[in-house]
Amino acid sequence: MSPSSARVAAGDLAAVLCRLLDASSREDSTAFLALLDDVDVVLAESDEPCWSAWRHTLAARRALIESDPELAVESVAAAREALDKCPPSPDTALTLAYLAHVEVTADHFDAAMLLAVDASLLTEGPNAGEPTRALHQAHRWLSLTLSGLDLEELAVSHAVRGHRIAAVLPDLADQWQLLQLSAQQHAELAQTLRRRGDSERARALAAVAIAQATEAREMAWEPDPADADLLDVVQAWAMNSSDDLDSAMGPLRRVRRRVQEHGGLWLRGYTDLVLARLLVRVAQRDEDEEYGEEAIGLLVDAAGAFVASGDRRRYRQCLLELGQNSADLGRPAEALHWLEAYRADTGRAHSRGREMWAEMFVRRSRLREAERQAALLRRHALEDPLTGLGNRRSAERRLGTMRLGEEPLSLAVVDVDRFKKVNDEASHTHGDAVLRRVADLLREHSRTGDEVYRWAGDEFLVVLPTATEAQAVVVMERLRAAVADADWSDVVPDPVTVSIGVATAPAVDEEQPSTVVGWRALFDTADLHLFSAKRSGRNRVRAPGGEPAAGSADGPAADPADPPTEDPA
Repeated sequence: MSPSSARVAAGDLAAVLCRLLDASSREDSTAFLALLDDVDVVLAESDEPCWSAWRHTLAARRALIESDPELAVESVAAAREALDKCPPSPDTALTLAYLAHVEVTADHFDAAMLLAVDASLLTEGPNAGEPTRALHQAHRWLSLTLSGLDLEELAVSHAVRGHRIAAVLPDLADQWQLLQLSAQQHAELAQTLRRRGDSERARALAAVAIAQATEAREMAWEPDPADADLLDVVQAWAMNSSDDLDSAMGPLRRVRRRVQEHGGLWLRGYTDLVLARLLVRVAQRDEDEEYGEEAIGLLVDAAGAFVASGDRRRYRQCLLELGQNSADLGRPAEALHWLEAYRADTGRAHSRGREMWAEMFVRRSRLREAERQAALLRRHALEDPLTGLGNRRSAERRLGTMRLGEEPLSLAVVDVDRFKKVNDEASHTHGDAVLRRVADLLREHSRTGDEVYRWAGDEFLVVLPTATEAQAVVVMERLRAAVADADWSDVVPDPVTVSIGVATAPAVDEEQPSTVVGWRALFDTADLHLFSAKRSGRNRVRAPGGEPAAGSADGPAADPADPPTEDPA
């Protein structure tokens, strides 16, 4: 093992991977290849599927840099085989997203789409978990992949999600990077929408891009000069889409001079493309052919830069715009030349792939909607729609999970007094309002941890975990008084009261399991005491003692020796 490999082995392989991904996005591949040489031996020694997947994925990237497409195909296949053994996680999503971007770079659009779909599902599903660097980087590489597939709406969406995740993490470099990417994707989508005639939305997206570029500049982070120049280009592009042509011209020409002197090949092409688009609009506005001629020259230079740097998508964009602009200048032969080159390079596979990707996202959206509807149905099956409380099914499911005898458990059955009279003399609408108010009062005056359910009709169930009989009676007396003392004048003319029956299953020693009763028997006991409370005159709490509970109507004063075990909710 080389000394550099030993250092990597002793360090954090995940941190080295972060450096590799950052170097991978740079125009100069020297740093990426050198770092990959250092870590390659360590990756090969790891038998974990995730690192095996990364080793083959990075090897595919190296093969593309070194113009070895056959090795790239083999490495991608090996990476996908290793990924099949990786558990769903943000780290797996990042590997899939980066591999998808590798496939886009190789012009393998169908394969890139399949990988991107899998990555996207992992970034949004239950396995996404808490915000992590792997998660926001997965969104970053997905956004770049989607741009390469000409799916700019989705590219913006993932850039925004990545920025939101990075914003809650401490790394300023990542925050700046995702903010810049989001600004760039907004500016590019604004350009596309403006070309389609949706000027209003284009201006709105451009405003977002400008705001994000400004926010990035105000961060306490010093970016790489090339990144800072790219941000300037993006802001000028956004100003173009917001119809502020004259304000964009000066800054864009200045940054172009810097880029021409110090920038890399791709950034020079990108800057020329943006300036060409601005000049075309100014030429159309001012009817000035000189600007149009300058735009043609810039597009030719940009096309050459993009094809040399491997950005086939933007190379095709340049060919298309060269054809359109040449036609506008009255040069049909040149226009046909450029358009034919565009048609030949685009090919039918790319269009077919875009349709496939769009169809997959539609299907995925439908599946997610089906999942949402299923969750809604599950909630409705367990929730009373009138009061928002859990319903009888929900209560039975909860009680069925409780192990009686391990600690005290009390149940209270609550019934609204003379509720039929409310429905008959007022209306069912008023009756519904009474039930909602009673439900709210029961929730409000229960202890923290107590559970309230609507059992049936005007009957409610309160589950009081850990409450002894004395504690449960005190709590339920408080609930009874809350209902009786409430102002009901806005709902019904007469006061509303409730009657309550209480039953308790005490804690039982392990040596006496035969004394433990089931929850159904406990409920039946509480229901019998409710019946006793009704027969005794209503508006009272009854417990196994058989007398009105302390504080009930016509009962003695509450005993301060029986306070609840904790503060009420």
